[in-house]
Amino acid sequence: MRPSVMTRSIVSATAVVGLAIGTLAGAGTSFAASEPAAQPAVSAGAFGTLATNNLGLDSARAKQLQRWLDLHYDYKGNIDGLLGTESWKAMQRHLEAAWDYNDAIDGIAGPNTIKALQRSLRGYGYDGPIDGIAGPGTRAAFATFAGGLDA
Repeated sequence: MRPSVMTRSIVSATAVVGLAIGTLAGAGTSFAASEPAAQPAVSAGAFGTLATNNLGLDSARAKQLQRWLDLHYDYKGNIDGLLGTESWKAMQRHLEAAWDYNDAIDGIAGPNTIKALQRSLRGYGYDGPIDGIAGPGTRAAFATFAGGLDA
């Protein structure tokens, strides 16, 4: 049995009205969201380290690396075994001094930081490409490097 023309018309009209209401509701929300609410000023120091990247180091080796960076490369963070922004800034200073790192000292372990790290790890068992990807070979050599530091 086929639905009547009247039923089909009512269902179609209901669908159109529903879509129109949804579109208007979305437009109202978009418009309201375009006006930013006043936010209190917050200094960058109000937050702790947002992200860490230990590149596979356990806490003990990461702490050993942080102590070494503190001794030689002006590390300013806590010795907590979490390689965050301050750890990577100090590591970038180390890589800049001896391993052809010539990018920003920004504390981000990005591809250029990893490339310089890979160059520095040649004497610690890394024999892969200088590609900026912290794969298993990079991580293993980094652990060997950090484990052998005197700090």
